[in-house]
Amino acid sequence: MNLGVIISLFIFLVVIFMVGFWSSRSLRNTTEESFLQEYFLGGRRLGGFILAMTMIATYGSASSFIGGPGVAYTQGLGWVLLAMSQVVTGYFVLMILGKKFAIMARRYNAVTLIDFLKGRYQSKWVVLTAAFSIIVFLFSAMAAQWVGGARLIESLTGFNYTTALSVFAVSVLVYVIIGGFRAVALTDTVQGVVMFGGTLILLIATILAGGGIGSIMADLTAENPNLVTPYGADGGLSPTYVSSFWILVGVAVVGLPQVTVRAMSYKNSRSMHQALIIGTIVVGFIMLNMHLIGVFARPILPGIEVGDKVMPLIAQEVLPPWLAGIVLAAPMAAIMSTVDSLLLLVSSAVVKDVYLNYIKPDASTMTVKRMSFGVTAILGILVFLMALSPPDLLIWLNLFAFGGLEATFIWPVVLGLYWQSGNKYGALASMVVGIVSYIIVDQFYPNLLGMHNVVFPIILSLIAFVTVSLLTKAWVNDQSMTQEKLERSF
Repeated sequence: MNLGVIISLFIFLVVIFMVGFWSSRSLRNTTEESFLQEYFLGGRRLGGFILAMTMIATYGSASSFIGGPGVAYTQGLGWVLLAMSQVVTGYFVLMILGKKFAIMARRYNAVTLIDFLKGRYQSKWVVLTAAFSIIVFLFSAMAAQWVGGARLIESLTGFNYTTALSVFAVSVLVYVIIGGFRAVALTDTVQGVVMFGGTLILLIATILAGGGIGSIMADLTAENPNLVTPYGADGGLSPTYVSSFWILVGVAVVGLPQVTVRAMSYKNSRSMHQALIIGTIVVGFIMLNMHLIGVFARPILPGIEVGDKVMPLIAQEVLPPWLAGIVLAAPMAAIMSTVDSLLLLVSSAVVKDVYLNYIKPDASTMTVKRMSFGVTAILGILVFLMALSPPDLLIWLNLFAFGGLEATFIWPVVLGLYWQSGNKYGALASMVVGIVSYIIVDQFYPNLLGMHNVVFPIILSLIAFVTVSLLTKAWVNDQSMTQEKLERSF
């Protein structure tokens, strides 16, 4: 147990708690509607810097700060190249969704992504299918994050895994339940700054410990020349796979609910434009350098068998304990900021999209508040129980959840904004085909034709959306005309 590291992490957690308690002030004396807007969207008042930081901190997760560098340690510079597809994430999401998404979300009075889908498609089954996919796939994503947080605390403190998981769970649940989205956004800002600074400090220290970049590259080449090529240590990173991976973590991120919800929370166009610039720069810096640290750690700490342990081990190797604690708050920040967003997203799917829409639409403000707090707490407990048996490969569990959500949501969201002929039947067909085909490809035909598992489900869901929308267009128009005639007759 390293006391210096623990004290630094403890101070970080205290700051996060303080932000959470301070944020809870905005939830007092709210009506039902204003409570939902405040708790799940922060009142749609995020400025450019906070918007950029919360998108970065939400997207940057255990796989980015622990799993990703761990794979880079194993695969070499080829994985760094692959990871750089994430640079465009924030820019692409805000450019594609941008003003149009924010305007339509306000028109539908949408608090969640599913609210938007409900307003756009007017379909109960679209809403329930969307809620189902969010709950199922985001549970996988949350489990991955909780495991990452627990492993980090375990490696730093000497606690056993269960104790470390308990510390992490309590830390996250307290400030999310109390403060809601505003607490998440503000703590994300603090965590984003920590992630940026921690990455810079650790990169410099790692390069110095390795004797400079030239010496590190020479050591990597001497061990395995493939480590400094784009193809990975075993040559398995083919151009086809790398290109298709860019779809998963670059282009198709526009379909991730935890990212798209940020695009409806900013206060004005200026904030969005600031976030575009700040977000792109910070994501590029963090993703490049965090994965480079994983590669550069190989000559310094050879023989690490569990990739998820690379980051905490290299930090403690090349930094004094007190500084290692501050730097390792970066991956802790990434994990916590992703978990809090996923918790709120699943909670909103249960409370807002299912309970208030279809079970008890006339629920009182007090009931809504109790449901929101209670469901968030219960979800946290359920994920805690799932994480008690941790998976061996953290990053793959997280990426499985990413692919499932993207295959489900990308076309109902994007074509729902830009194609007026898209209808509820096309959206529902796209979601069902996306979910089913993704599970089939992932389980039975992994890396089909050398491409990532998400590629074919996204193509099939696009075909389903367009085909079914066009086939049902005439019928939908007839229904609308009949409805208009009935309304005029009365």
